[in-house]
Amino acid sequence: MTQFNRRTFLGSSAAITGTLAAAGAVQAPVAAANTAGTLAGTTPVYGPAAGVAKLNANENPYGPSKAALVQMYEASKLGAYYVGNSVATLKSMIAERNNVTPEHISLSSGSSGVLAYLAVAVSQQGKMLGPDLFWDTTAKVGVRQGGEIKRLPKTDDLGIDLDAMYAAITPDVALAHVTNPNNPTGSVLDTEELQTFCKKASKKTKVLLDEAYNELTDDPEANSMVGLINDGYDVLVARTFSKIYGLAGMRVGYMIASPENIELINRYGLGDYAMNQPGVAAAVASYNDWGFLEMSKSKILEARQMIEAALKTNGLSALPSETSFLFVNLGELDAEIFREKMAEQNVLIRGVYRDYTNWSRVSMGKLDAVQMYVDALPKALEETHRAMRA
Repeated sequence: MTQFNRRTFLGSSAAITGTLAAAGAVQAPVAAANTAGTLAGTTPVYGPAAGVAKLNANENPYGPSKAALVQMYEASKLGAYYVGNSVATLKSMIAERNNVTPEHISLSSGSSGVLAYLAVAVSQQGKMLGPDLFWDTTAKVGVRQGGEIKRLPKTDDLGIDLDAMYAAITPDVALAHVTNPNNPTGSVLDTEELQTFCKKASKKTKVLLDEAYNELTDDPEANSMVGLINDGYDVLVARTFSKIYGLAGMRVGYMIASPENIELINRYGLGDYAMNQPGVAAAVASYNDWGFLEMSKSKILEARQMIEAALKTNGLSALPSETSFLFVNLGELDAEIFREKMAEQNVLIRGVYRDYTNWSRVSMGKLDAVQMYVDALPKALEETHRAMRA
């Protein structure tokens, strides 16, 4: 198996970039990125329209990185061919970093794919257990196939009560679903408490860790539970290139689990056959692009600080977050009306989640878009008050 590390990757990436630059090819994807956002010069097809702050989908607008753009361009020229060696390369890179084998990895269209396949698989065996509030979109795919989500009661801090979750693992539970950091709350679980839970719970059922935002946390390595897989625990970890890597539209994600669990997941999906050449190429180029990752993380932190300061100025607060979004407490205000009032000022955010009607999620974006949120906030709050009094 080919071995990859930061030094050899950066060296080879620089060589590739230099070769393309000499041939005049590096400029092509950059030019395309600047002009291909409209169709016939008017209709936005790839991103937000000019003057719109799109802060509703936890995307990283600083991506794709320059290295990813180069490799996407080259891969697109070979788009007539199904993926092959590129998938093997990406799996090898992921496997090396996480001290597993490629047989421990399943790729999919974003992490949504493997999460949905797993939800369908376990729904044939029993219930899915989760907190009251979590990113349950993929779990609902299992529900549509006859499964059921068993939710824990609400907590005062909107957190995940691991003791209550462990107590709720009855014989009819086939999967305990933990999103860490959680979405939409942004909260991170205590590492030691989570490890203890995973070790105990995995003796009773499968334990899923959705770690989509792991790279954005203060200590990604400590917060990940992937090490438990090699220790023999029945733990599955989902990751994605959609967040810090800035590749949401390229749709690449993966699951790390025992080969037995990977086989179970792959029964319900297309596996490597579902992947696309430019997306895989971008993931390979981005995976060890430390400079881009560090830049993105610093910009996201700066944006979070801007919004936190604006919330404080306007008498609001948000839950502590180690992600690319904040869950804002609007007090007595309705989050859906607030979303509408922000949209009237060209600021797009999320509305109500389930019955959490006074909580509003805002994603981080480029700093000018975040400034639009800051500037729109006072008027939106005032108009939400007025609408609710009417």
